[in-house]
Amino acid sequence: MLAYLILMTFPVAMAFAAANDLFTMKIPNRISLALIGGFVAIAVMTRMPLESFGIHVAIALGVLAATFVLFWMNMLGGGDAKLMAAGALWMGPDHIIEFLAYVTAFGGVLAVAMLAYRSFLPANAFPLPGWARRLHKTGEGIPYGIAIAAGGLLLFPETAFFRALAF
Repeated sequence: MLAYLILMTFPVAMAFAAANDLFTMKIPNRISLALIGGFVAIAVMTRMPLESFGIHVAIALGVLAATFVLFWMNMLGGGDAKLMAAGALWMGPDHIIEFLAYVTAFGGVLAVAMLAYRSFLPANAFPLPGWARRLHKTGEGIPYGIAIAAGGLLLFPETAFFRALAF
């Protein structure tokens, strides 16, 4: 039972991050910290070898460094950078390339959808809630946490953690 609860950390945290980013354009640090804590718990529960644990951590740190460069260049939000690294921690060497590819592809689709939303849907045509009006403003950014969560959720059932604990 405990294994299932810990296993659910990833999908629940990713879904919460995506929703929070959509509605507030912020991803709280506690989401990334929950993902890190869940990873450590799963690693202990599955008796992950220390070498494998280190590889997962090294990949996550590499992703964090790369995404912080994007943050520094004002191309990605800080919460997005931390969420991407926390997601990479769970993906490890087996799925990191796919994770990055899916996040990039979903990010492209999200960007096109946001451009279409901003271009073809008149802002005053419908009584939009505040979060939808904010998304309509040009230059407001894109809730990239949605793309990160989509990429992670698509790959999560393929991870060794899911396969080891879900069946």
